[in-house]
Amino acid sequence: QVLLVESGGGLAQPGGSLRLSCSASRSIVRLAVMDWFRQAPGKQRELVAHITSGGSTTYADSVKGRFTISRDNAKNTVYLQMDSLKPEDTAVYYCNAYLGPQEQYWGQGTQVTVSS
Repeated sequence: QVLLVESGGGLAQPGGSLRLSCSASRSIVRLAVMDWFRQAPGKQRELVAHITSGGSTTYADSVKGRFTISRDNAKNTVYLQMDSLKPEDTAVYYCNAYLGPQEQYWGQGTQVTVSS
């Protein structure tokens, strides 16, 4: 079993920045595909950013150029740097670790609110 703990959420003004962290209880970050998802009220959970074990990254069109996913294998932590935040970025952000069809883990989520 792996525990994922997100942190770094909170309130930001439009145009501001936040940095989310996702720490894993075991050394899986270097092995797993790590994703950040988000879910806004009344909407489906959507994939925001994705990083493979090899370091390749992809982003949702809505965050491209504003968000950056990165990984520190030594700290078993994945980050999501969010810049130029918009009100529509408001959501609960979840970290996901995918190790295979029968093994993936979710964090508990962290609230991000973008408002003036």
